[in-house]
Amino acid sequence: MTKNNTASKPAAPRPAGGVAHIGTMDLVSATLQRLDSRRSGLPGMAVLYGPAGWGKTFATNLLAVENRAYYVQMRSAWRSKTLLEKVLFEMGVQHTRATVPALLDMVCEQLGASGRTLILDEFDYATKSDNLIELTRDIYEGSQGSLLLVGEELLPKKLERWERFHSRVLTWAPAQPVTVEDAAKLAAIYAPGLAIDTAVLTHLVEQANGSVRRVSVNLTQLHEHSMLYGLDSIGLADLNSVAIYTGRSPERRL
Repeated sequence: MTKNNTASKPAAPRPAGGVAHIGTMDLVSATLQRLDSRRSGLPGMAVLYGPAGWGKTFATNLLAVENRAYYVQMRSAWRSKTLLEKVLFEMGVQHTRATVPALLDMVCEQLGASGRTLILDEFDYATKSDNLIELTRDIYEGSQGSLLLVGEELLPKKLERWERFHSRVLTWAPAQPVTVEDAAKLAAIYAPGLAIDTAVLTHLVEQANGSVRRVSVNLTQLHEHSMLYGLDSIGLADLNSVAIYTGRSPERRL
């Protein structure tokens, strides 16, 4: 899988207000709870994986706030020192011209002492570097804390290259595709006040190929269409006048 910059990934539209509690949020919440409540001696890393647009980043970002977890979204250009500095910034730990080993010790000390989970999003970038994988393992070993690693659908396969890392994963959590129930919850956020027929929601989900982002974008399209033409409800016949974006099958590239 090749990505040049996380900024190139299309952002989900900004909701009018509130939060849609979709299925992926339940999955992330359960994964964080399992990490926090694991028995002594069990490994403390979990991997959340799935295609782009399935709501992983939104769910982990939101639940990081609710669970007081440290959340860091990795970038393609980062190396070991940058990652450690970004984690320390999220932790609120000050440092001045420290070496990589010193930064690592500070991260491990804070993570172990705080009892909080460290979430590393876009973790596919780490699989391009043995150093970043080993650094992440060092963070876990040095802190004995909890780490949630988030990436795309081939992340578990990529991590098989590092057995000592792979064997320390407690939970492999596949993100779930968007459902009609999710779409109904999203409609309250992205198309407030608009009555949308269940058949329309079903159609949007079928066209989205699992993507929460696609459903959200299309709900926004429907809302703007209804505002333009003064509609208070949307049925299947109305879709002929609205541009509906379809989701393609996720690219499966190493």
